[in-house]
Amino acid sequence: MPDLLLELFSEEIPARMQRRAAEVLKSQVTDALVEAGLTYEGAKAFSTPRRLALHVAGLPAGSNPTREERKGPRVGAPEKAVAGFLRGAGLESLDQAEVASDPKKGDFYVAVIERPGRPSEEIIAEAMPEIIRNFPWPKSMRWGTGTMRYVRPLHSIVATFGPETEEPEVVPFEVDGIRSGNVTRGHRFLAPDAFEVRRLEDYADKLDKAKVVLDADRRKDIIAHDARNRAMALGLELVEDEGLLEEVAGLVEWPVVLVGSFEDAFLELPDEVIRLTIRANQKCFVLRDPATGKLSNRFVAISNIEAVDGGKTVIAGNEKVIRARLSDARFFWDTDLKAPLESRLPKLDSVVFHEKLGTQGARVKRLEALSRELAPLVGADPDKAVRAAHLAKADLPTQMVYEFPELQGQIGRTYAQMQGEDASVAIAIEDHYKPQGPSDDVPTDPVAIAVALADKLDLLTGFWAIDEKPTGSKDPYALRRAALGVIRIVLENGLRLKLTDWLRTATTPHLSAAGEPGVPQGEALYADLLAFFADRLKVHLKDEGARHDLIDAVFALGGQDDLLMIVRRVEALGAFLATDDGANLLAGTKRAANILRAEEKKDRAAIEGAPHADHLVEPAEIALAAAIDTARAAMREALGQEDFAGAMTALAGLRGPVDRFFDDILVNADDADLRLNRLRLLAEIREATRTVADFSKIAG
Repeated sequence: MPDLLLELFSEEIPARMQRRAAEVLKSQVTDALVEAGLTYEGAKAFSTPRRLALHVAGLPAGSNPTREERKGPRVGAPEKAVAGFLRGAGLESLDQAEVASDPKKGDFYVAVIERPGRPSEEIIAEAMPEIIRNFPWPKSMRWGTGTMRYVRPLHSIVATFGPETEEPEVVPFEVDGIRSGNVTRGHRFLAPDAFEVRRLEDYADKLDKAKVVLDADRRKDIIAHDARNRAMALGLELVEDEGLLEEVAGLVEWPVVLVGSFEDAFLELPDEVIRLTIRANQKCFVLRDPATGKLSNRFVAISNIEAVDGGKTVIAGNEKVIRARLSDARFFWDTDLKAPLESRLPKLDSVVFHEKLGTQGARVKRLEALSRELAPLVGADPDKAVRAAHLAKADLPTQMVYEFPELQGQIGRTYAQMQGEDASVAIAIEDHYKPQGPSDDVPTDPVAIAVALADKLDLLTGFWAIDEKPTGSKDPYALRRAALGVIRIVLENGLRLKLTDWLRTATTPHLSAAGEPGVPQGEALYADLLAFFADRLKVHLKDEGARHDLIDAVFALGGQDDLLMIVRRVEALGAFLATDDGANLLAGTKRAANILRAEEKKDRAAIEGAPHADHLVEPAEIALAAAIDTARAAMREALGQEDFAGAMTALAGLRGPVDRFFDDILVNADDADLRLNRLRLLAEIREATRTVADFSKIAG
């Protein structure tokens, strides 16, 4: 079957945009093909700094003809309905429609729409100009006298189509004066001449000979492999950096690994300062001495050319810039060390955290108060927690953090250690920002835990108090990450935290400061924040394989704000429902709930009250009533001891009596008293299961 090869050749595309752009191109082209009635076997997208490419395999030569019958209004319908039907079906008059009959609805119009098949080349040529013109680049530009916008000036388009056994043809179309063809170019400097291409294998092979590695992942492998080998030859090891590797693979089409050096004197700087300086300014990797675990004075640069001098000039240029940047970093370092961290705190009083939430200085005071209250809960020394909160943001005005914002917290810890602060205080200055992502560790030192929780709770309650909550995909203040951070800190450290109490404590200073009309206050605010935590907990547990409906079932009980106990209850509930007893009891409970719902809707009143013992006449209902009493008492005792597995075991005792009740008993008996008593017994089943969870929220 024929294959399609596309290439959009342009000036350099920013590295951060390339991979996503390639996937968008694949998605938009294949969606257009499928919508036009074409199937395909597979598609793969590629990107280099100067091109996006796409290969679509196994396309048919053309689309199949289609026949669609579109049902219209009844015969004799109002004129407006008929006109709308004709317009939608593309008919000029009712003479072009057919009349069909329905035994129940009578005669109605039917439009038979037949579309002939179209050659694939025609479909591709029709779709591509629109895709290219409206390509969703984050940023785009116009150039020359044209009107089209693209990320960088577009120079040429390759579009070939055909089977492997034949010479492919060019799919003809034009975009802003650029006509599609079968000609591309290689490396800008090493092989700039134009050459013709046919299909993917020919295209990739010729690009390789023209010093262009088409596949971004292959470029990454080349860089990583060669960098590790060069490091090993020097008795060193590469400091891995996936983000930098992805970026430099988008900066070069023909990666060449080179090694440079800088003066040993710069190794007096912290390793992270050296790494960030070299990474941010020159996009270079650093090397580590495996014997000491410290950085060496060597770095790896990635060039886009094979220089005639073996890269000496390229390395010399990198060394010159790195030397200058490290000199700046050393100046910042020396300047910062001349003053203790605490001396910088007054500057925070003039740094605005948020216009409605005051300054960083005011925030530090809130963190001090909240950390002191949280400290006993997490086993931390209150005075150390206050000291850590006092210094937590003190590195923000430093020269080093101003130059490298990524170092906030980390450089504060280093300065605190050098200035003789307690080890737990220093650790907390860095770790109170954690976790900053799903792969980041959570703080484990009690002082760090107290300050980290205070930091995140203050952030969440503050922005809730001024009604600046996340909306859709927008979360400019990283509030979702903060809530997940609280959840992970609590769960991974096994902490008992009554969330509502601490939300109240953290919110108090914000409520007095906000007080704006229309902003939720008090209990409404706490309930909204708790629901936000419930959603974040679902995300967290879903990533670990838990079911979101079980979390809903537990939260629906009300008063559930102890995250650790919620998770343990969800785990026990999940294990119970995985058993035959659990699955069958769930089915029986849902059956009871459905009957109750129907009766309550019909009678417009809730089924209330306990069943009367003298109205229990059949053995199955007598046994069920006794089983409910026994199970309820056992569940309450188990839950009082936080033995959730025991509560589920007690609940399992209902499975047999519930099954027998539905097998043997007619709920809607003719006798009204008997019927009401049996409905009350069903309500008892519903209420008994609600001791551990709201079973109506559980799927299945």
